[in-house]
Amino acid sequence: MADEEKTAKDAEKEEPPAAEEAPKKRRGRRGAKAAKVAKAETPKKERAALKPGQVRVYSVEGEPVKTVELPSVFRSEIRVDLIRRAVTAFQANRRQAYGPRPRAGMRHSVRWSGKGHGVSRVPRIRGTMTGAQAPGTVGGRRAHPPRPDKVWDKKINVHERRLARNAALAALRDVSLVAARGHKFSDDLSLPVIIEDEIETLAPETGATREGFSILEQLGLDSDVIRAKEGRHIRAGRGKMRDRRYRQPRSLLVVVKAPEKVRRLFGNMPGVEVISPAALNAEILAPGGAPGRLAVFSEGALEVLRSWQP
Repeated sequence: MADEEKTAKDAEKEEPPAAEEAPKKRRGRRGAKAAKVAKAETPKKERAALKPGQVRVYSVEGEPVKTVELPSVFRSEIRVDLIRRAVTAFQANRRQAYGPRPRAGMRHSVRWSGKGHGVSRVPRIRGTMTGAQAPGTVGGRRAHPPRPDKVWDKKINVHERRLARNAALAALRDVSLVAARGHKFSDDLSLPVIIEDEIETLAPETGATREGFSILEQLGLDSDVIRAKEGRHIRAGRGKMRDRRYRQPRSLLVVVKAPEKVRRLFGNMPGVEVISPAALNAEILAPGGAPGRLAVFSEGALEVLRSWQP
């Protein structure tokens, strides 16, 4: 019995040191986390040093390689009024004329009984009292229908259209405008995002979209594609019955010299467009007339813009 009492007392004495060691382990974990945070913040401070008009060039792995000077066209004045005028003209020029047949609502054998019979002067189908042909009657024509010969086109000068395109290009580097459009991107990215020309030579045999998404993930742009995917919704109104049931938010604009090759990587992602520099216009750069689209340029495509006049 004495031996058992000694063993119990020894066990009670040994328990407190174990309780004291636990906080030391916690402090060790906190110290490790603090070290990780310090390591993560160190490269961000180094990347923040950029001269005005400069942007970083990123590799396919998402690492900054060097810095380059933006072309002079990115220093154009941001004219929202010109951008909206040009976008409105693009939308109007695509509009299809519509209207009823010339004799719609008037293909009835009607008569009017004349005045003095105690009935209204509505044309009625012969042999009945059913009104027809006149506006406001069942089966009658519309009073002021849309005319199929109406011209919806809007003219805009070539110089004005070019100024609108340059203004939309200059808005690509404004972080506040890009964020105001709802785009999501990493805070330490320099806008517009410039990537090495290696992006135009990638040709994966299988899983091209998966490879493209991993590139965007390393750059910190994958959240914007996810935003566009989750934002797809059913259109309100009659358009849902006319082969345009869904509305899709716009996401990245990828500008490269060889879009037919890069389209295998990004073309199937929701809201992403892949075009060449020659196809740039105000509507693509500022959908809906709202400037500041999130854009990715290859180095070669950026060099093409150096010959453009601001």
